Amino acid sequence: MTNPTTDLKVTIIQTSLVWEDIDANLKWFDEKLLKIPKDSTDLIVLPEMFNTGFTMNADAFHELMNGKTMKWMLKKAKEKNAVVTGSLIIKEGENYFNRLIWMQPNGKIEYYDKRHLFRISDEHSNFTKGGNKLLVELKGWRICPMICYDLRFPVWIRNKDEYDLLLFVANWPERRNYPWQQLLIARAIENIAYVVGVNRIGEDGNGINHSGNSVVLDPLGMPLISTNPSLISNAEYIATVTLSHANLEKYRSTFPFAMDRDSFSIEG
Repeated sequence: MTNPTTDLKVTIIQTSLVWEDIDANLKWFDEKLLKIPKDSTDLIVLPEMFNTGFTMNADAFHELMNGKTMKWMLKKAKEKNAVVTGSLIIKEGENYFNRLIWMQPNGKIEYYDKRHLFRISDEHSNFTKGGNKLLVELKGWRICPMICYDLRFPVWIRNKDEYDLLLFVANWPERRNYPWQQLLIARAIENIAYVVGVNRIGEDGNGINHSGNSVVLDPLGMPLISTNPSLISNAEYIATVTLSHANLEKYRSTFPFAMDRDSFSIEG
């Protein structure tokens, strides 16, 4: 991968979702993306299952890799000249995946299938877990995208000098908001990386409320967007943040504790 020579602009979209209504959600995000001028950002981050909400009804709401939402993502990536990412339900063969799509303006697609499936909602019975990390490059930045429940598993996420930015898309319930905030901070500090966490707001079809509390954190775990609860809790929030690779490298060089990390391998 190339060495970054520029900063990275990341736009997060924290908003409500329409339960199990793909057309309504795509129209809804059309409106949100109108607020983002072309060439004003490098990466646009949407929540987990942004076109349906966190439904287990995979058979009814899945798409294929050439489906409606995929075509919509490509159109928006081209319009904004930015990568668009978020997860949706994808079917391959007889398997359903909670799949994060990394849609580039040139039409190139990369993806990550959620590894840790949320058994409390029976996700493990309705979806097939992924087995591989995704590491992508954008403007020389090394980025590792993850999905929601993955946040609780630091061994899977551990940075072996693989990435500069760790990214989570989520439907994380308000009643577990404190762990959401604290785990994101921990992941930034322990991996010496920027962390972006984008969560939805509003009540889903199961009566579960989501407060959002999306974040952009520096490698010290410090917030780079507002911490005002009236803005980031239970409210629509769209923000573009500039990440400095020079600041990241400065911190890594002055506090190189990653050199003393333990080595390990993941089985299964």
